[in-house]
Amino acid sequence: MTNTKKIKTALVSVFHKDGLDEILAKLHAEGVEFVSTGGTQSFIESLGYPCKAVESITSYPSILGGRVKTLHPKIFGGILGRRELESDREEMAKYDISNIDLVIVDLYPFEQTVADPNATREDIIEKIDIGGISLIRGAAKNFNDVVIVPSKAEYGMLLDILNQNGAATTLEQRQQFATKAFGVSSSYDTAIARWFASKA
Repeated sequence: MTNTKKIKTALVSVFHKDGLDEILAKLHAEGVEFVSTGGTQSFIESLGYPCKAVESITSYPSILGGRVKTLHPKIFGGILGRRELESDREEMAKYDISNIDLVIVDLYPFEQTVADPNATREDIIEKIDIGGISLIRGAAKNFNDVVIVPSKAEYGMLLDILNQNGAATTLEQRQQFATKAFGVSSSYDTAIARWFASKA
């Protein structure tokens, strides 16, 4: 397979956890290490798998009511670092940044919240995802090295690869995930823009 990359570390941080257990089981069986936040970390550990807290990597807790969890150079450096570039590798070593090879993330349910007649303006604003969308865009940008799974709609696609090839992906497969990711990002931002326009 052309430009095949092995998944060794996965960052998993999802709002919806249904359908995730089968993927976690397969990744764990392949020796993949998990990194996660809050409720997703608890979910992973409840299944019996070890999981590093993002805070143990960044040395910062989740702050500002959960608005800032993953936004840190040790996380985004691990995603955006170009493995083939010696200067990137040297900087990552200098700042103790480890590679992240797979990102599984979904976004706060903005459109569902807007559709809820009981949702307040504050409820809707708080469902504008920042960390998740940044993880999606960062991992998709670096598809040369990183697999991005931007919603549970792509779980089946990932599971098929894991069942066929183990924890390894081709460049073509990573680019397919990136294409899906930018579609998710675009749709999400469009929904937010529409809501703001409706309030103007």
